[in-house]
Amino acid sequence: MKPARVALVVALVAGLALAFANREQFSQEALQQWLASAGWWAPIVFIAIYAAGTVLFLPGSVLTLAAGALFGILPGALYSLIGATLGAVLAFLVARHLAGAWVTQKTGGRLKQLIEGVEAEGWRFVAFVRLVPLFPFNVVNYALGLTRIPLGAYALASAVCMLPGALAYAWLGHAGRAALAGDANAIRNGMLALAVAAALMFLPRLVRQFKAGLMITPDMLRALQTEGSVAVIDVREAKDFDGETGHVPGAINLPLGELPARIDELASWRKDGIVLICRTQVRSGQAARLLAKHGFSGLRVVRGGILAWRELGYPTEGTTVTEGSLGLDNA
Repeated sequence: MKPARVALVVALVAGLALAFANREQFSQEALQQWLASAGWWAPIVFIAIYAAGTVLFLPGSVLTLAAGALFGILPGALYSLIGATLGAVLAFLVARHLAGAWVTQKTGGRLKQLIEGVEAEGWRFVAFVRLVPLFPFNVVNYALGLTRIPLGAYALASAVCMLPGALAYAWLGHAGRAALAGDANAIRNGMLALAVAAALMFLPRLVRQFKAGLMITPDMLRALQTEGSVAVIDVREAKDFDGETGHVPGAINLPLGELPARIDELASWRKDGIVLICRTQVRSGQAARLLAKHGFSGLRVVRGGILAWRELGYPTEGTTVTEGSLGLDNA
């Protein structure tokens, strides 16, 4: 290992050990004392502390709450955002410099597929993990450094998509301090801040629904077929398509495993008109995400799949599948 990398590892380990040993002393009160002695330099000192804290796995929520209490809502959110972005970039670069090349050489199998999937999503994946706090912020920064996502895209997506959370926590911190000071409006402001924070917590469900395409019922599919403006794509295997459950009349069989190689056959429906269906809704949801990555829009997934269709008594067919093109280019 090169001397520069050795020095970086030693510094990182020492910093982590120091941060862990003094974790109990890391509080809003202590931070306020440090910043009080900084005078006009307080915002810069705070940003530096936030950036270092991000690299050393200190809780960012404490810092953002403190920023709202000490600087106000908008300045606090701004300073927190700058500090968090700088810290995220530093952690990203540390991981990439220390282990990025090694991971590229050594990974294989499912881990390689996972990393390649993240790289394919690029800034969209960064935006997703920033808006939807499913994974620890500090861990994500290092993990993304092991991919080949461009630094610029990573930094920009992080900054933009961390802004709502920074505002919510700064608002909550400001409201908490105002309440302690006897502000009559503090409770209302605190409730609004909590509402914003709660909305962020519900984002995972909303994003999952968005990623899976717009869910429609079998009744809605029936109405769309009557209008004749959609292509119904059944992504099950051929044996299931013509199996005991049958398929929706007029549906086209395009198995999920073949979809990446046959996407061009759906070109005329790229902007609208594709309804995806399978046995339930799992594979059709995966197909919707895959098509969305290739620029398709207006995708719809039948909730409950062919099983829900049959439960409502709608007719099904079971015919021999023909090989070759789907013949959708002129549809």
